[in-house]
Formats: sequence, C-alpha cells, structure tokens
Amino acid sequence: MELPAAIQGESLTRLLQGFGLGAVVAIGVGFGWGGWTLGSTAAEQSATETSAAVVAALAPICVKNFQADSQATANMTELLAESSYKRDNLLEDAGWATFSGSDEPTPGVAEECAQLLAEV
Repeated sequence: MELPAAIQGESLTRLLQGFGLGAVVAIGVGFGWGGWTLGSTAAEQSATETSAAVVAALAPICVKNFQADSQATANMTELLAESSYKRDNLLEDAGWATFSGSDEPTPGVAEECAQLLAEV
C-alpha cells in the first residue's frame, strides 16, 4: 500500500498545509472541548469564584450580627420598608457588611445579606 504524497513528504507545500491544518484542528478541539483556557481567563474565573466564596461565607455572619443587635426589630422594619434594590445600601451604610480588618464593605455581602434577611 502506497502512502499519500503529503505523508511521504514529497510535496513540501502539502506537508506544511497538513501540519497547519492539524495545528488549527488541535487548537480548536483543545479550547472548544478539551477544557483548555488562557491564563487571563483562568485568573478571571478564579477571582469570580473567590469572590463568591467570600460572599457565601460572610453573608450569614452579617445576618447573625444584624439579628443579634438590640434594635433588630426596628432595623428589620426599616429594611423591609426599603425598596429591594436599595436594601444593600442600607446595610452597607449601617456597617453590617463591613468586617473587622476592613474600612470598606465587602463587595456583594450586603446584597446577599439583604436577600437572606428578606427570606427570614
């Protein structure tokens, strides 16, 4: 059985075209189905997951601190009277989303805390 000219290397042009096509297919399959990612994409995904984990860990603490306050009933009435999209601002301004070691509210915690408090 005789091999095609492209495989035998008799035609340099065909050989290079085969290598090029093979590289394109390998890259397409690798990034499309193989799970390959660029470093920038991996860093972005890592930052997103880290932020979500921080919010998931701190939001219940925010709820607990909010409910443990001496004026929890009045605070809850004020919170529920506020529009749902403004509740996170109320919690941030009151300091419920700011934790020790930080001067600023932790991003996303107030929003999740407000949702959890509204469900209680």
